[in-house]
Amino acid sequence: MNNHSSLTTTDDRRLQFSPNYSNKVAVVTGSSTGIGFETALLLARSGFHTYATMRDLKKSKNIAEIANAENLPLEVLQLDVKDDTSVKGAVGKIIAESSRIDVLVNNAGYGLFSPLEDVTLDQVREQFETNFFGAIRVMREVIPTMRRQRTGTIVNVSSLVGRVGLPLSSAYVATKFALEGLSESIRYELNEFGINIILIEPGVIKTNFLENLKTADTTLKSESPYSELVDRTTEEFGKMMNSSSSPIIVAEAVLRAITSKDPEFRYVVGDDAESIMRIRQNSTDKEFENWVYENILQQKRYIYAQE
Repeated sequence: MNNHSSLTTTDDRRLQFSPNYSNKVAVVTGSSTGIGFETALLLARSGFHTYATMRDLKKSKNIAEIANAENLPLEVLQLDVKDDTSVKGAVGKIIAESSRIDVLVNNAGYGLFSPLEDVTLDQVREQFETNFFGAIRVMREVIPTMRRQRTGTIVNVSSLVGRVGLPLSSAYVATKFALEGLSESIRYELNEFGINIILIEPGVIKTNFLENLKTADTTLKSESPYSELVDRTTEEFGKMMNSSSSPIIVAEAVLRAITSKDPEFRYVVGDDAESIMRIRQNSTDKEFENWVYENILQQKRYIYAQE
């Protein structure tokens, strides 16, 4: 990307930031690792006064050390997207210190990898509480400030599976479909106030996603009726992880979107995501279903018996 052209590094590694963004304030959730980590650093390196928020400040050492070493305009702040008090307190602190919020990147989330029958309703609710209601909770606190400013950009980090349903992650897929529908709807509501909504749709990204992945207890046991399906799909997913993209390309997509004069609504990120989206767009429902069976589930589609 050319955005780095606005940055120069001196001998003591101090950065001279683009004057275009030095008065802009950005908030990134889920910044301890992966996409949030790289996005917070890239925005700060590009001159945005960046609040890198995370639920557990014990995980802030790495990003804090980099920010200090590079003298970045980045502050680490505790924010748990599932906690009303935490969100209100963090956003209130940011507004008290900076008087504005120009960019919100809703990135916090995790995956639940299990067949629907194996998960509990509590696990599904927990998945929605973080991935969907967490984003709503933060947006509801930030939007009034952006509305008063009559300017602002909200970036919701969705996924390829916010557009295409894939197997064994139905709860996770549902949260991303919900986030996409919400984002599409509120674009119309917020447009007259100068607030733009953008969706980022990554494919498989090299992050701590697998480490943070949750499964139903029965999914890991041989008595699950889906154990063979899980084993096949897990093996294929492992291959995809080995050739996955760096989270830096997602951060670059976010920066490109928020600095564009005429940004797109959706940004598909990663070669795998672009490839699968092309297949989906050029296929009928049944053709794409067959492609998933053969390429992800490694089996032929079951043909339902006709009575």
